[in-house]
Amino acid sequence: MNYRSFGKDGVQISEVGLGCWQIGGNWGEVEESTAREILKASLDNGVNFLDTADVYGDGRSETIIGEYFAGRTDDLFIATKVGRGEGIYPDLYSMETISLRIENSLRRLKTEALDLVQTHCIPLNEMQNGETYDCLRELQRQGKIIRFGASVETMEEANWAIDHIPDLYSLQIIFNIFRQKPVAELFENAKSHNTGILARVPLASGLLSGKMTTDSSFGESDHRNFNRDGQAFNVGETFAGLPYETGIELVEQLRAFKEPTLPMAQWALRWILDHNAISTVIPGASKVSQAEGNTKASKLDSLSPETHLALTDFYESKIKAHIRGPY
Repeated sequence: MNYRSFGKDGVQISEVGLGCWQIGGNWGEVEESTAREILKASLDNGVNFLDTADVYGDGRSETIIGEYFAGRTDDLFIATKVGRGEGIYPDLYSMETISLRIENSLRRLKTEALDLVQTHCIPLNEMQNGETYDCLRELQRQGKIIRFGASVETMEEANWAIDHIPDLYSLQIIFNIFRQKPVAELFENAKSHNTGILARVPLASGLLSGKMTTDSSFGESDHRNFNRDGQAFNVGETFAGLPYETGIELVEQLRAFKEPTLPMAQWALRWILDHNAISTVIPGASKVSQAEGNTKASKLDSLSPETHLALTDFYESKIKAHIRGPY
């Protein structure tokens, strides 16, 4: 595993992390025993960065992480989020509502201070009024959180946050071969402010694993079933905003750009890591084999400049027009 400097204090984190939405249960049921095996496999392969949220499985993800590590987090960096769910989203942000959720995260993660708290895709007007970030600063002064950042949906939100929140540590964005806008509209700004970038939905909800077909089915509790067309939340969070059948067709066309023997998931993650604005990529895993395979992207050779140019052209000509949701 290779490591990268993250954010303004330069802490070293694995360039492939672990997204922990799956172990919350929103991608179909993942047994706790399997979740623990995924955590172990990730750490055994050099991962030291975990990303979770208080609403993943109504706290289940944080609870499993906290119980597995039981406070032994000195060599880990655990990022969580606040700002979604009943009683706070979309406009009930206050010291009371935020503090309650931070205390719950501290309890579930079994720690005295949270490494990184990110606002969880809160509305832009709530970001702009500044009260939420004042609350996080107060919690930082109290020693409850160490750093704070923002998980956002659009490049407008991302650039506003960088330009107007000087103590913002990091941004979490959707970034993958299907969602290339940040390259031109965000990365240079982030680098100039030394703002860390976390790449979420890196495999487009599994489309870029290359293993799905038009006949694939998903469980009742899996967001790839109930949010396929944005019925529950931003459609861009599921399949990167692409209509499912269109995504399947595009994946088949992408096979022409890679070596036939190279797993598509590793190749797609390598494409992300080739961008030096990225601090870490956070694929999820519902199986140990997925967690192990994802980490191998760190040691792959970079894609050629010619391949990168071809994939940029492919995005512009074949993908861009099909993306739905705020971007």
